[in-house]
Amino acid sequence: MAAGLLGKFATVGGATLASRILGFVRDALIGRALGTSDAAEAYVAAFALPNLFRRIFAEGAFNTAFVPLFAKRLEGKGENAAQVFAQHVVSLLVPVLFVLSALLIFAMPLVMAGLNPFWVAGELPYPEKYTLSIVYGRIMFPYLFCMSLVAMLSGVLNALRQYFVAAIVPVLLNVILVAAVAAGIYFNLDKNDVGLALAWGVFIAGFAQLLLLVAATRSQGFRLLPGRPRLNADTRRLMVLMGPAVLTGGVLQINLVVGQIIASAQDGARALLYYADRLNQLPLGLIGIAVGVVLLPELSRALKAKDMEQAASLQNRSLEFALGLTLPAAVGFLVLPVALVSLVFEGGAFTRETSEQTAYALAAYTSGLPAYVLIKVFQPAYFAREDMVSPFRFSLAMVAANIIGSIVLFPSFGHVGIALATSISAWLNVLLLAGRLYKRRQFTPSEQTWRRLALILLASLAMGFAVWGAKELFAEQIFSADYIDRLLSTGLIVVGGSLLYLAIIAATGAIDPALWSRARAKVLRR
Repeated sequence: MAAGLLGKFATVGGATLASRILGFVRDALIGRALGTSDAAEAYVAAFALPNLFRRIFAEGAFNTAFVPLFAKRLEGKGENAAQVFAQHVVSLLVPVLFVLSALLIFAMPLVMAGLNPFWVAGELPYPEKYTLSIVYGRIMFPYLFCMSLVAMLSGVLNALRQYFVAAIVPVLLNVILVAAVAAGIYFNLDKNDVGLALAWGVFIAGFAQLLLLVAATRSQGFRLLPGRPRLNADTRRLMVLMGPAVLTGGVLQINLVVGQIIASAQDGARALLYYADRLNQLPLGLIGIAVGVVLLPELSRALKAKDMEQAASLQNRSLEFALGLTLPAAVGFLVLPVALVSLVFEGGAFTRETSEQTAYALAAYTSGLPAYVLIKVFQPAYFAREDMVSPFRFSLAMVAANIIGSIVLFPSFGHVGIALATSISAWLNVLLLAGRLYKRRQFTPSEQTWRRLALILLASLAMGFAVWGAKELFAEQIFSADYIDRLLSTGLIVVGGSLLYLAIIAATGAIDPALWSRARAKVLRR
């Protein structure tokens, strides 16, 4: 069972890795083409709005409410009952999304003013950023319509244990955006026009992703076409569960938005936070999303079968898996922030000074990286039991802590203070989630789990000291003006540190080698 769970994590994580690699290429090109210009900030502000909804729906509120309900019908009543339920949901979802999208596109000037208040008011207004963000936002916003439907179809496939197609869909977005920004660079377009090309790329990608998932669900025998919307017991239950989960599932994104609103007071800060967050999202995407997507339906099935032993094992294995990969990643980012940012983004409009400012924000975000992933581990334990109220309350505390922290830290630390406040609030959420589960006896780490976590922490610290020493030894090559020198030196340090970490956890038994071998064999058979 544990090897099967790890195999599914690897399947989702592998598909996400392809998307993240292309995402790196995309963001590196955007950084070189736009830097922290007005067009860059307008693009970040415009894309943040549909992207916020995408992350809330695809990785949060919708799936956390829809997947358990769909999975229970699938397990308890069969595919026909599950398809009827999904049909009712899509029939209700399409008109709601259409009206919401139309209203927000019309109101885009007000929306952008609300998200970027210092661009239209205050001592230093930035009218060009504001105007560009409205143009880009109106082009991009239909992406929300597509991504909400993509979230539902992904939930259907995940409940059917078909994880790969839903995980690979984001690759389309990155392929199209890479083509758009590469064309802009090749034809030497003005920065504003490059931003326009990116906006149209987002629009096209949304419909491409939706069509791919429609084909995938049809191949599984699910033909979901919108019909007459109706409110019945099933759709009402979904709406009740989604209400508090809208905040709970997307609270990390809401925290980022709060920070970005405050960041509009600092010229270039939104772009700096965007670039830092893109690097921070790599391990979060590979580990946190994979854990959340796989754990929720598996945990729902275990609870439906009243198999408490399996449910506890799923929770412990997920915790070990998540921290076994997240802690070393966090340590690496904290030790090598400037080198990594420079390697990915620096060049063209992205200067060394921009690299350093981005690296400071990356280090602040990274301090909360384990917390972001642990939220993905603990929240499904609530959602699978249809308890949306507790995570909702904890999310309110998290958002309040983030707002207060950002306001307090921003005057002294600028954009770095915003990133640090986000991390602090994430750790608060983890403590509240884990504490309530422990009190209810729904999270009981075994002695073996505690031992493994301690060994993972020690291995991560040992790796961190080794990487820090190598960074000091090869500082001249790491920060050289020559890109090949930076690539080789930083790459060797990263690979060497990774191998050292793996050797330590293998030697100490922090992660059972036989478990990894079985999981790897399962992935290869796929």
